[in-house]
Amino acid sequence: MPDVVPESAPAQPIAEARAWSRPLWLLAGALCLLLGAVGAFLPLLPTVPFVLLAAWCFSRGSPRWEAWLLAHPRLGPMVLNWRRHRMIPRRIKHLAWSMMALSCALAWWRAPWWAALLATAICLGVVAWMAPLPEAPAEPTDEPLAEPLAEPLADSD
Repeated sequence: MPDVVPESAPAQPIAEARAWSRPLWLLAGALCLLLGAVGAFLPLLPTVPFVLLAAWCFSRGSPRWEAWLLAHPRLGPMVLNWRRHRMIPRRIKHLAWSMMALSCALAWWRAPWWAALLATAICLGVVAWMAPLPEAPAEPTDEPLAEPLAEPLADSD
């Protein structure tokens, strides 16, 4: 028997659930953005997937932080290009793959075998996700989004 909410149930618990989840989405987005920033300097962490994940988290938890990320001169075009075209520029793909290969080589040279194996597995997962994606022009266009952005939590049911 499916769980059915009686019609007389108040809508307040749903609103409270959204209220407590917003800080969690904001925290997750900030953590992903931090990992993406670290990945810009540390080759082992890929920047692009973490920035895209941060934008996704911010779209659910904080329209203000999402707007900030989209307006950022370096990160915003990357997110907008992804949202409009679901593509990653060839130059970015090749740079990411090169940095991950270098990271894995360094891990196998200096890290314990289990850490190198874990790093290699993570990098291969990112490559498997990124490789089949279409390649996009380097600059985003002013075309409308392919699909609408996520609705803020206050508006969704």
